[in-house]
Amino acid sequence: MDRITSMQLFVRAVEAGSFSRAAADLQLTQPTVTKQVAALERHLGTRLLHRNTRGLSVTEVGALYYEKCKDLLEQFEETESVVNAHEGEMRGTLRIATSVAFGRRVVTPLVMDFMKRHPLLAIDLSFDDTYVDLVARGIDVALRMGRLADSSLGARYLGTNPWVMVASPGYLKKHGVPRSPAELSQHNVLIYSTVLGDDRLHFVAPSGRRSSVAVRGTLRSNNLSAILAGVRAHLGVAALPQYVASTSLTDGKVVPVLVDHTLPAQEIHAVYPAPRQVPAKVDALIAFLQDKFHDAWWERLR
Repeated sequence: MDRITSMQLFVRAVEAGSFSRAAADLQLTQPTVTKQVAALERHLGTRLLHRNTRGLSVTEVGALYYEKCKDLLEQFEETESVVNAHEGEMRGTLRIATSVAFGRRVVTPLVMDFMKRHPLLAIDLSFDDTYVDLVARGIDVALRMGRLADSSLGARYLGTNPWVMVASPGYLKKHGVPRSPAELSQHNVLIYSTVLGDDRLHFVAPSGRRSSVAVRGTLRSNNLSAILAGVRAHLGVAALPQYVASTSLTDGKVVPVLVDHTLPAQEIHAVYPAPRQVPAKVDALIAFLQDKFHDAWWERLR
């Protein structure tokens, strides 16, 4: 029995809550995972997991063993990472999670560039606009927008994600150009519901004065591409991340409005499960991204 492999399978089974999900995460068959964990229990002479129709639950001794295994596996991976980094080669699999629009437009091309620098490193890149439990999903690093909630996760600042108010020339010709945030109440504002859940926009004037305005419109969506499509179709005004609007601003399909008023920018963070022991492959990706997310990084997407 390979003790390290058995420990890895046990840890994933605990975090996933089932043998089938652990097997899928590790690209193994369920019987393989089940047999390995059962062999580990026989070796230790104790039951680590309770099995029932609803899934798995950890025993009291299993919970203690899980914490020790997790620490040991982190140290094991860090030891291998040190050797690989010293030899100039990143190996293994790096699992990255990010949101859909940011992942497709920004992260994907950056990851492709990162992979060229580390050809022996495999990447598992997942897109999800909902909150992802890094431990349960076996994610090494997630890229997240906005202020971070307090947690036991590690995090590093990468840069900022500025937003811009935009509209199409056709819409503005027909409905007029808003000259102040207050005038948005007279316009059809397309709402990205993930961020504008309360249907309010917040601005900072050149004087530093802050204001908030309630908005409404005929299109709301949790998909940024849909909101951009609505703006390009002359349906209304919208607040969009600069990276989403960048290409359309360049080709003139949309134009900025209220340019002397600033929308709040979001912070971009890399978040990872183990703040005490960060694998070299995660360190390398974060350093690479910090170098990319500086100055007007969205301009380089064109």
